[in-house]
Amino acid sequence: MPYWLMKSEPDEFSIEDLQQRHDARWDGVRNYQARNYLRSMGEGDLFFFYHSSCAVPGIAGIGRILSKARPDPTALDSTSPYHDPASSADNNRWSAVDVGFVSSFREVLPLSLLKSQETLAGMPLLARGNRLSVMPVSEAEWQSVLALANY
Repeated sequence: MPYWLMKSEPDEFSIEDLQQRHDARWDGVRNYQARNYLRSMGEGDLFFFYHSSCAVPGIAGIGRILSKARPDPTALDSTSPYHDPASSADNNRWSAVDVGFVSSFREVLPLSLLKSQETLAGMPLLARGNRLSVMPVSEAEWQSVLALANY
């Protein structure tokens, strides 16, 4: 089973928000490589929910992919901050997936802790200059993060 990491700013959408809703649409991704990762996700895949651009950025919990990628409706919504005037109903360049809550970690695993782990040295999240909001996680990286979380 493929594993993923998906980033969100917690003031916009957090692991707690997902827990309260149980499921939600993950939309607004506007990077082609991240979009392609969304398109390669399968129902049932698991992802780490990463809180970014906050006081303590880090992995906050686990979610599950509930649907295959489909056209992102926010690209066509002129009132959305994710509106893309170059997209149309016939040619929507962007994708969204539905996600569900699995669990929260007792504490966020801070980026500083992740960076200190030799077993995570190759994790795309930790690569210098990597700003993707969606990225793959290897089986070994997945297991290492779960061990850090005492999960």
